[in-house]
Amino acid sequence: AVVSTQSTGRIEEGKPITVKDNQGNISKSVADVISLHITLCDKLHMDMRAKDELYTDLKCLADVLDRMSSLPPDFEGKMKVSFWVQELDKLSAADTLTEDQVRQMVFDLESSREAFVRTLG
Repeated sequence: AVVSTQSTGRIEEGKPITVKDNQGNISKSVADVISLHITLCDKLHMDMRAKDELYTDLKCLADVLDRMSSLPPDFEGKMKVSFWVQELDKLSAADTLTEDQVRQMVFDLESSREAFVRTLG
C-alpha cells in the first residue's frame, strides 16, 4: 500500500483528511474562536473544572484554530490551547483541575483570545 507523507502527517497530527482549510469561511471561524474562548472562560469562572465539562469545547477550539491557514503554525494561541488539550488528555473524565491550573488556564485562554484578535487587524 502506498501512503503519502501528507496523509501520514495529517494522521499523526490528529487531523482527519476530510477537514478542509477554513479560508473560505473565515467569518464563521472567527466567531467560533471568540465564542469558544468566552464559553471556556465562563465555565472556569463558574467553577466547572472537570475534564468532561471542558474538553469538548477546548478540543473544538483547537480544531478551529488548526484549520485557519491565516494563522502561523507557531501562533501563541494555538500553542496555549494545544497545551491544555494535552493536559486534559492526561485526566480521566471525572478528574478536576486544581485552583492553580484553573487560574493559569483562564490566563492562557484570555491571552490567546487577545492574540487572536490582534491578528484580525
